[in-house]
Order: sequence, then structure tokens, then C-alpha cells
Amino acid sequence: MADILKFRKPSLKEKHRGNTLCRSGHHKWVMDTARRFDVKQGKLVTVFRCSRCNECKVKAL
Repeated sequence: MADILKFRKPSLKEKHRGNTLCRSGHHKWVMDTARRFDVKQGKLVTVFRCSRCNECKVKAL
């Protein structure tokens, strides 16, 4: 016979983990190492990505 798996609905705490800070504007910016530098309009730019919500921010250096 097959093993029976119990499925449960994730709690609200698990469902919204890490999103409340980002909604308030408190992101956790980390430099994106996969696309470290891009050349855009002749300027060197760095790509930052939030580790919680994956929002992207580009900063010109």
C-alpha cells in the first residue's frame, strides 16, 4: 500500500513571512552577483535585488 501524506494549509505567519517588511519599504538589498554589472547608456550600473521579495533596483555608479 502507498503511504498517506497529510496536506495542511500554511498558517498566515508562514504565508506572509518576510513580505510585511518589504511592503513597508524596508527591503533587504543584496548585490546580484549573476548580473553584477550592466552597461546602460555608457554608464556602469550595479543591480541590487531584495532577498525577501526579489524586487530589483539599479544604481548607477
